[in-house]
Amino acid sequence: MKDIEADIAIIGGGVGGVAAALSALSMGMRCVISEPTDWLGGQLTSQGVPPDENTWIETVGGTARYQRLREIVRASAFADGASARAVEPFGAFNPGGGWVSRCCAEPVRWERAIEQMLGEVGGADARRFTRLMQHEPIGAEMDRDGMRAVTLRDVRSGECVIVRAKVFLDATETGDVLPLARAEYFVGAEHAEVFGELHGRRDFDVREKKLDALDQQACSWCFALEHKAGEDHTIEKPASYEFWRRYAPGIGGGGVGMSPAWTGKLLSWLVPSHNEAGRREFRMVPWPDEPVEGEWEMWRYRRIVDASIWGGRKPDVSLINMVQMDYWQKPLLDVEPGERAAALRGAREQSLSLLYWMQTEAPRHDGKGPGYPGLKLRGEELGTSDGLAKAVYIREPRRLAAMTVVHEGHVGTDQRRAAGLASKAMNWEVTPYGTGERFVDSVGIGHYAIDLHPSCAGRNNVYVPSAPFRVPMGALVPKRVTNLLAAGKCLGVSHIVNGAYRMHHVEWNIGESAGVIAAMMVRDGLSAQAMTQSAQRVRAVQDEVTRQGVRIDWPWER
Repeated sequence: MKDIEADIAIIGGGVGGVAAALSALSMGMRCVISEPTDWLGGQLTSQGVPPDENTWIETVGGTARYQRLREIVRASAFADGASARAVEPFGAFNPGGGWVSRCCAEPVRWERAIEQMLGEVGGADARRFTRLMQHEPIGAEMDRDGMRAVTLRDVRSGECVIVRAKVFLDATETGDVLPLARAEYFVGAEHAEVFGELHGRRDFDVREKKLDALDQQACSWCFALEHKAGEDHTIEKPASYEFWRRYAPGIGGGGVGMSPAWTGKLLSWLVPSHNEAGRREFRMVPWPDEPVEGEWEMWRYRRIVDASIWGGRKPDVSLINMVQMDYWQKPLLDVEPGERAAALRGAREQSLSLLYWMQTEAPRHDGKGPGYPGLKLRGEELGTSDGLAKAVYIREPRRLAAMTVVHEGHVGTDQRRAAGLASKAMNWEVTPYGTGERFVDSVGIGHYAIDLHPSCAGRNNVYVPSAPFRVPMGALVPKRVTNLLAAGKCLGVSHIVNGAYRMHHVEWNIGESAGVIAAMMVRDGLSAQAMTQSAQRVRAVQDEVTRQGVRIDWPWER
């Protein structure tokens, strides 16, 4: 069995893992990164999810490196011959012209931009940066409360490699290192009384259990489409299609129930909403037709290629990530491997069933009869042959029981307002969301609504406002394991708050700061806990992340 040694082992090559590698390499560290797919970048690349970001992302809403990544993506579109006409509603050049982000683009373009940035900090030097692509963690060697090594298995050959390091970062999509290292963690939704959360669960007895482990957010298997009007590209009818076309969560058709009940059948343009009516019609108007002015519809919501800027050289391509393909029939976390594999198969089958419905039965915007048979799966932008993303999009991992656990009272607009925090210090006049807890050990910022998708426990979606927030250093640090840090979505947050902290720009910030902390741990020979135990050490971390372009507070908080 092969052994590899490094200063820092980054397990998971998603958004957070990439950012951690960039900051750690820039500080002269020898790093190993592992990734179960053949692309680095996670949400942005292998999962095919255009970035959900915040209002301030073009100026003060992200780290300098994250903002530069976006500019590299934009510049690469120009270099490839795009025109400058694709300007999204907020005034920035948007290569894909999608509405979900100010910088929608093909996953392959994001992947190339990531590789460019890694090359600039020594990522091409095999002596300093080792990649173990298509490897997953299966074991850990512990020495009391310290990690000595992680065992990784090649998903193609089954061969294993042992990685020994001074510090380990969990940047996996599901918090896979936490159980291997015997670090304490949470799975599922806490009862409201655990953290005193306004929107926490209250429908089970907290005296019997503190959380519902089945309440895990749905995963989604994204896919990309072009539209060839007048042609027929209907896929083979999926084996489970009849189940999905009958399924009305909480109403009928079998499957996992739902509370509150869905708006009718799952396969419909009518979906639950956080508006006053509690529902909205979210139809699709495929290219080349145009929606009515001001209409937000699904084709352009996550469009990743805007044909209008390519002079006929590229088709319009839409990335499909709709709530109708959220898979909550089986959980992914803390289940047997066979159950997890069944859940992943189910997610793919549901996505294909949604596509088949759109091709054959969906009401058309132009009233010309059911279905859009011209919808065609497209894999070029996703780096696949079948038009589906390389990996499933996972919203919620295991969550570290960290030294600091961020909960709704720290960031929830409704809860903070109800607590009487509507004072000048909360800056309600600057942002209608107020401001989040001013963690003195902040190593980053972010903002997004608390957005929880339906769960395997049959809990319907939750969508409530959150304040622009900080990322406390303590949320990255375990209570006990001495040389492990969270470097992605598995940081110390409640189930509720995961709905805000799981977004691309926040995960990037978490990883980038974790890379800095890890490098300082290696340099100074300190444990993760020791790094948090003095104001001087915390300030040293903050000085270094700030030097590298990480913002640790919002301008209106100063």
